[in-house]
Amino acid sequence: MITLFNTLAQTTPQKPEGFAALLASPAFMIVIMIVMFYFLLIRPQQRQRKEQAARIAALKNGDKVITTAGLHGIVHNVKDATVMVKVAEGTILEFDKPAIATVTKKETKEA
Repeated sequence: MITLFNTLAQTTPQKPEGFAALLASPAFMIVIMIVMFYFLLIRPQQRQRKEQAARIAALKNGDKVITTAGLHGIVHNVKDATVMVKVAEGTILEFDKPAIATVTKKETKEA
């Protein structure tokens, strides 16, 4: 029995070979983590940023908007870098375009 324990204690663990060695390497795991972060975090955020930029670029008079501060209003005038938003009767505020969080297109009357 003692010889069995001595034999087990003296054997060295074998290192994986081939594809198993590649999967067990720390460098491979880091690459896999970076790829996962790209597809799960970075890519969706880039897509959302592009969609938001397209909505802001397509702003027109009469569109309903919500600002990042939570103000609801209707677009009164669109300039190069700013938007005039009517928030109440007789109250028009000027916001930078990036301050617009949500855009709802004005409803068109169809026959």
